[in-house]
Amino acid sequence: MTEPQRVRVTGPPRRRPAVRRVDVDEDTRLGEVYLGSLMRAQLSIALRTLAVLFLGVGSLPLLFWLAPGLVRTAPFGIPLPWLLLGVLVYPFLFLLGRWYLRGAERNEASYADLLRSDDEAP
Repeated sequence: MTEPQRVRVTGPPRRRPAVRRVDVDEDTRLGEVYLGSLMRAQLSIALRTLAVLFLGVGSLPLLFWLAPGLVRTAPFGIPLPWLLLGVLVYPFLFLLGRWYLRGAERNEASYADLLRSDDEAP
């Protein structure tokens, strides 16, 4: 009796295949437009992230100054400023960083798609 031949079973690829790099000459008008567009998009997401950070964390001292009763509030026996700045700020920063990273990666992916479509054009 012959043994059946072994078959390797694999799932779908877990990583996207590497994108072929296309160098755009910055000295050309098209290169300036493409790179300028990417840089503006990256600057935009960075400024929006900083604005959310400032409004979310930077405004807390002003809030405590305007509403001094909040300083004396102690949920779970922990003073509210300690709870907000010592504990809850870290999940907020993590989520903010994740939001920024996804936006930056989305910008870079659209830039790579733009280069790829331009490279494939006749």
